[in-house]
Amino acid sequence: MAEEVQAEAAVLEPAKKGPLFWLHFIEDILCITALAFLVLIPLAEAVARLLFKTGVPSSSGLMVHFLLTAGLLAGMITTRNNNHLSIALLQYFSGDTIKQRLHMLTSLISVCVSTLIAWSSLSFIKIGLQGHLIGFIPDRVFALIIPIAYGVIAFRFARMSGFRGWKLAFPALAIIAGTAASFPVIAKFIWGFDLPEPVFEICERCYLLAYYSKIPVLILLLLAALAGTPLFAVMGGVTVLLLFASGGEMDSVAADIYSALTNRNIIAIPLFTLVGFFLSESRAGERLVHTFRCLFSWFPGGLILASVVICAFFTSFTGATGVTILALGGILYSILSEHTNYPQKFSIGLLTSVGSIGVLFPPSLPLILVGATTQTNIFHLFIGGIFPGLLLMAVMIIFGIIASIRIKIPVERFEWRKAAASLRESLLEILLPIFLITGYFTGILSLVEVGAAGALYIFIVEVLIHRDIKFADVHKVFIKAIPIIGGVLAILALSKALSYYIVDTQAPANLVKWMQGTISSKLVFLLLLNLVLLALGCLMDIFSAILIVLPLIVPLGQAYGVDPVHLGIIFITNLEVGFLTPPAGLNLFLASYRFNKSFVDICRYVFPFMLIQLLVVLMVTYLPWLSTFLPKFF
Repeated sequence: MAEEVQAEAAVLEPAKKGPLFWLHFIEDILCITALAFLVLIPLAEAVARLLFKTGVPSSSGLMVHFLLTAGLLAGMITTRNNNHLSIALLQYFSGDTIKQRLHMLTSLISVCVSTLIAWSSLSFIKIGLQGHLIGFIPDRVFALIIPIAYGVIAFRFARMSGFRGWKLAFPALAIIAGTAASFPVIAKFIWGFDLPEPVFEICERCYLLAYYSKIPVLILLLLAALAGTPLFAVMGGVTVLLLFASGGEMDSVAADIYSALTNRNIIAIPLFTLVGFFLSESRAGERLVHTFRCLFSWFPGGLILASVVICAFFTSFTGATGVTILALGGILYSILSEHTNYPQKFSIGLLTSVGSIGVLFPPSLPLILVGATTQTNIFHLFIGGIFPGLLLMAVMIIFGIIASIRIKIPVERFEWRKAAASLRESLLEILLPIFLITGYFTGILSLVEVGAAGALYIFIVEVLIHRDIKFADVHKVFIKAIPIIGGVLAILALSKALSYYIVDTQAPANLVKWMQGTISSKLVFLLLLNLVLLALGCLMDIFSAILIVLPLIVPLGQAYGVDPVHLGIIFITNLEVGFLTPPAGLNLFLASYRFNKSFVDICRYVFPFMLIQLLVVLMVTYLPWLSTFLPKFF
């Protein structure tokens, strides 16, 4: 997809300062402003509550509606940058011609689905909302962002589809097809529930057409997903088709989008994403590496300990394992291989394998998403992930120490002054998790308020104190964080709609009955779960897997008596290792890019570390007390 991004940039360059430039500029400013309000409103609420025993009027409503606005604007920008999350199988197709044609096909599907959602949301706004005031603004005004966003997304997919000349008729036809398929909701928008007889008959024929074409269209959408269609478009298409075919109201999809993106718990996702990107875009990584090197390089394996801890620290805030590898891989590799003579294959294997090691620690975005998706107590998930996370870190550190002794890596003399100076330099970053964890676990701040406080804290530290990021460049940090925010929230919005449909069809209950009739052993179920999740980690990013697959697994876990916290930790731990599993583990490709090594070489380097992590996965799976012991005390 890099070619399309470059093509888009090439299109924009001549038009710089033209209408398109200013449209993108306004779009960026509005999204950044909405995200800024997501930081400021929770902070104002916390201050008012702690100091004045009161609150900010309409703060909850304003927060969730700014989340809706920020999320959909981020989705528009993510489309513009061609960064939507998808299944990573397109890379295995050989030949640029095949890839280009598949991209054209997937773009047409995305255009059609986005058009359909845009039309259906108009009906929802007119009929489904009551016009309640959010502060002094009607909720319908905030909700207008839904048709605007999906309309813009449809147009951008059409523009980036690769069709030129007369072939632009194909994207136009996709928009027409999406509009035609939306006839029932357009009719509902115009006439309400009292449809004229001829219009009613046309709607009935649309429902019949959807019913009879359901199977081939579902197969097409599945193949399109494998070919690289953004997952939000696939999920939206599947949901609309199944609703349509069953005679349901398509505007319920827009209602679910609105409901999902006005969920207060979800606000923590963009907030902690911002914290992670402020860390990764500053020199915080260099300061931490220097500090831990001064503190621990006096004993064998000390630098391994430092590398594991620093990677865990960064990943716990970004939630995106690729950010850790790309941001810190070069710094840590230089220290391990060039300055302390660790073998190249050992250094690369270690750094690739610990790129996702922090997702079990608070304030992990994947754990927050697991809690929001499964309605499991997020506090308990944070507590439940501590022992498995520490175990995973411990085995990697022990392996590193043993390897250091065998390789006879020289140690450095400990210098108190040097250690104290480096600690002073990075003290503010080291205090960040202590500050956030204390605020949350003592109950002083809610999860959203902790995220807002963390964003403000790291802004002050990196922009005003260390000045690693110039004030004029702060917006660039937001822009880099927006694709993660937009990609995750786009899937989250439509996963809720699909989940509601699946629950209504009683598919989970039927799956539970079939599984219980086929597999009676809880241990066999857990083994199958391990295998399925490892495969998922190869094919999907962690956010997509949580939002799409986890809702189907939760009823099975309940049926086999698996504690929901234990199930969530199993899910995340398996996906961590899945990122390292050939042939499609995401971290393998990122490491190949970052360290300029072939994919095969990266797989060889990572293999021993992956085996160690697999051992931890089995321990976490079959020793449930690792995840459930601590939550019992809270």
